[in-house]
Amino acid sequence: MTSNNHGENKLITIAVGKCDEGKRLDVYLTSDDQIPSRSFAQDLITRKLVKINEKNTSKNYQIKEGDKITIQIHPPDVLDVSPESIPIDIIYEDEDLIVVSKPAGMVVHPSHGHTKGTLVNALLYHSDKLSGIGGVQRPGIIHRLDKDTSGLLIVAKNDKSHMELSKQLKKREIKRYYLALVCGSWKTDSGTIDAPIGRGFKDRKKMTIAGKACREAVTHFKVVERFKEYSLLEVRLDTGRTHQIRVHMAYAKHPIVGDPEYGFRKHQNQGLVEEGIDLKRQFLHAYRLEFIHPGSGEKLEFKNDLPVDLQEVLKKLRDGEASK
Repeated sequence: MTSNNHGENKLITIAVGKCDEGKRLDVYLTSDDQIPSRSFAQDLITRKLVKINEKNTSKNYQIKEGDKITIQIHPPDVLDVSPESIPIDIIYEDEDLIVVSKPAGMVVHPSHGHTKGTLVNALLYHSDKLSGIGGVQRPGIIHRLDKDTSGLLIVAKNDKSHMELSKQLKKREIKRYYLALVCGSWKTDSGTIDAPIGRGFKDRKKMTIAGKACREAVTHFKVVERFKEYSLLEVRLDTGRTHQIRVHMAYAKHPIVGDPEYGFRKHQNQGLVEEGIDLKRQFLHAYRLEFIHPGSGEKLEFKNDLPVDLQEVLKKLRDGEASK
């Protein structure tokens, strides 16, 4: 493998060996540390910046021994997302990264239908130093949370940090822990859900087990507290598929309380109303992060308390059971 720099442009050349024959092109490209994610690789292929033997091809091309792959990585586009003066909760910041606590109701990055008021808009106002690897819409974003999921996120402030953190994420070295309140009293104290997730065949916005173009998805959990009709879980992700925890919990017949897409609405609403609880979103909070600092090599750990709305839910459940 060789890499030639021309200013900010970069040309990567790879000769495919026998042991890699048969792999999908987009999957194979992520083995290079300069390609931070499969979606990044797919974007390069779509933009015709990847060639096999000097010809463009598709992301699902199966590589062969002796194939010569060339990859062009251009400088990041100039950001056209507007900075906005939106208060954000910075947990930690240095020259390489930011750890931020995202509130429920805030979208992480601009997309169709959400061009303003996102975490990225707020971050651009807070700092003029964000990695450009995520592109115009996702500067510095290493991983995401759903709009109505609160909690901790890592944001890279330069490309070197972005590459290193993305590599850690790809190797499952970033530990992400969540607190989730689910329906039903879980019988086992801990467990693992290993079930692939893909896009729904009828509704692309909704994820499903073994859906279209499904990918490996692994979720670990342990019970923190049990109630008559609910269980509070600590959940740890091995993979980071869209809606992974929500889909896996619904698949296990213990959907997350308040989840409007994957939950058992009648069961959830009835139980919550009886307890005097009016929850406006799913009970899911990214409360703990562990990773290696991309510059110093130091192990970092951050914790984030449950937001007030979720604390109130637990208080009412505990009070309700204590009075019975």
